[in-house]
Amino acid sequence: MCGRFALLAKADLMREFLNVLNIGDTPERYNIAPTQPILIVIAGERQEPGSNLPERKAMLVRWGFMPGWVKDPRDFPLLINARAETAIGKASFKAAMRHRRILVPASGFFEWRRPEEKGAKAQAYWIRPKKGEIVAFAGLMETWSSADGSEVDTGAILTTAANNDISRVHDRMPVVIRPEDFSRWLDCKTQEPRDVVDLMKPIDDGFFEAIPVSDKVGKVANMGPDILEPVEERAEEALPEKKKGAQAPPLSDQLSLF
Repeated sequence: MCGRFALLAKADLMREFLNVLNIGDTPERYNIAPTQPILIVIAGERQEPGSNLPERKAMLVRWGFMPGWVKDPRDFPLLINARAETAIGKASFKAAMRHRRILVPASGFFEWRRPEEKGAKAQAYWIRPKKGEIVAFAGLMETWSSADGSEVDTGAILTTAANNDISRVHDRMPVVIRPEDFSRWLDCKTQEPRDVVDLMKPIDDGFFEAIPVSDKVGKVANMGPDILEPVEERAEEALPEKKKGAQAPPLSDQLSLF
């Protein structure tokens, strides 16, 4: 799963990378957690004047997907991730896969590896691209309407099986969309879900690097750059050749928009 990520890139870099004009100055966010607002990119309705590129728009959504048919969010689980292998056919995500695919810009994400030893402490990792300052995760969005007519835009990050690098830490990783595939992923008018299945695969080995960090990231109140500082792994916590995935810390300390 992907339960924490960071977005540190400056607005001008994001505008250039995503071809989005309406991204203003944004604060560096080191510990983005479920239920918090996240920046996403959607396809626009027209092309920018004088440009061959389709217009794209940036907006904020709540990280925690809510299908439109849910009546009471208190009775529905928090969907921060959607499995790429099943999203096309799953009731919760089927409509969004067809009509509301998004990009989620990030500077990297956090994952935890739990040792085999019972009671051993999980090791957190900051997983970032080896080259460049920003990536785009595949995501889905839905606007949920309450009985009183109020609306909340919500989103989830698509995950896939981890590549060989990340599988040493966890068995899942976010789906990364490359810049040359942004338009196809966002084009929900001509590109049906079956047409973009090839994009929902693990990114190539060597794309990310995993840096051990302290467990500060597990607490949502810790939002400073110090959570990215590398730590030395204890010998018993050195990465094994193969490792089953571990869950991130519980989300009981998260904020809620409902």
